[in-house]
Amino acid sequence: MSGMRVRSTAEVTDLAEAYARLGLARTADATTRAAAFRSAVKAAHASGDEARLRLTIAAWRLIQAEPTSAALPLPEPPPARMPPVTITPTQALKGGKVEVRLGARAFQLKIPAGVRTGEHLRLRRAAEDGADLYLPVLIRPADGLTALGDDLYMTAPVNPRLLSDGGRLEVETHAGVRSLWLTPDHPTGRLAIPGLGLPARGGRRQGRLFVTLEPTAEAASPAETMLDRFNRRWTSDRMAA
Repeated sequence: MSGMRVRSTAEVTDLAEAYARLGLARTADATTRAAAFRSAVKAAHASGDEARLRLTIAAWRLIQAEPTSAALPLPEPPPARMPPVTITPTQALKGGKVEVRLGARAFQLKIPAGVRTGEHLRLRRAAEDGADLYLPVLIRPADGLTALGDDLYMTAPVNPRLLSDGGRLEVETHAGVRSLWLTPDHPTGRLAIPGLGLPARGGRRQGRLFVTLEPTAEAASPAETMLDRFNRRWTSDRMAA
């Protein structure tokens, strides 16, 4: 037939066919490709099929001639990890400003009240190219407080007699003295005070303050606590008069 090109039996023109003939994936590395070619050549020799051998060699030559641009691009390196902004639970409660150092440069960063560990704060135009940077927040324990999620944790001494008999306990918290009632033989040794955790922020709820009770004989007894409250009240009334 005039004008029609007949394909040679030793011709492989399509890369997909070439890879399939050698049993390779397009992502195979050079070592895997060479091993597959050697294995295919040995199999063709063993079978005595000369056409198969010619097609195997043609497929290998086509793969070797594949343009470099057709190869898969190298994966981009992961972005550099940003240093955390380390703050205290008190700073997380009230907000404020902290100094952040990136190499030789120093920046003032505003901390919003109620920020949590794991959130990111934007440092405007702090990158070398002038782009914004987003730094992770890490709240470390300090001043007797620990922040976990929305909640704060602290310990408070308690007289063993009060812990076993129950009664009124006054705890010095970050928000002032709070009175708590203990039931006899309190089962957990931990009390929760609503509204004294990290403040609500965005979709995060107002947290709680968890107080872990530590029995110690040095803590005030119930009678001493009542006397102390009476003295404070009496002094306050006398001053007001």
